[in-house]
Amino acid sequence: MRIYKLFTGGVIDKFDFPISTGKEGNVYRATTKDGELRAVKIFRTSTSTFKDMVKYVHGDPRFGGLISNRKKLILAWAEKEFLNLHAFDRAGVRVPKPYVHKDNIIVMEYIGDGVEPARELRNVRLEDPEAIARKILDYIRLAYQKAKLVHADLSEFNILMLNGEPVVIDVGQAVMLSHSRSGEWLERDVRNVARYFKKYDLAIDAAAELEEIRRE
Repeated sequence: MRIYKLFTGGVIDKFDFPISTGKEGNVYRATTKDGELRAVKIFRTSTSTFKDMVKYVHGDPRFGGLISNRKKLILAWAEKEFLNLHAFDRAGVRVPKPYVHKDNIIVMEYIGDGVEPARELRNVRLEDPEAIARKILDYIRLAYQKAKLVHADLSEFNILMLNGEPVVIDVGQAVMLSHSRSGEWLERDVRNVARYFKKYDLAIDAAAELEEIRRE
């Protein structure tokens, strides 16, 4: 019924094909009546990652009192991703633009072209890896300083490459700076970037980057 309402409400006209199947949910490419492409993310209301989700939602003042109820937690997770997409976008972090949120469904910008979805960073050979690494680290800084958020799971698996530019995805687990583990997860994000770009013989000083990110 939720999907049906997307059709009757004119949000989308048809589903094209599945983009990805993940532990949290499935993502599909869809098309509007005007021929514009969209990504539709449908979160599983029954998921084996329930316990993993709790640690990212617990401590977020936007979603208090939800951690004991599985269904409410999943719905809160979808809302959290939608809110985080807006926050990242406003801060200047390149993410899929969010359009519509309905319960466990998010409709957002499709990252790709008419032929195929954009590929994950890990599956693309970069012509200028230093520039891409710098852009990703700048996104971490903008998220921290302007959106007051930490992605908390950033890696080569949830960065897409579109026309030579990185696009950050899967921001449902992103936490506010007030979260007790935000500092730990910020450090992990930066070190993940440093680790990945070693394959391009780039020596990224994670400690120096963290100091710069935390500098207001």
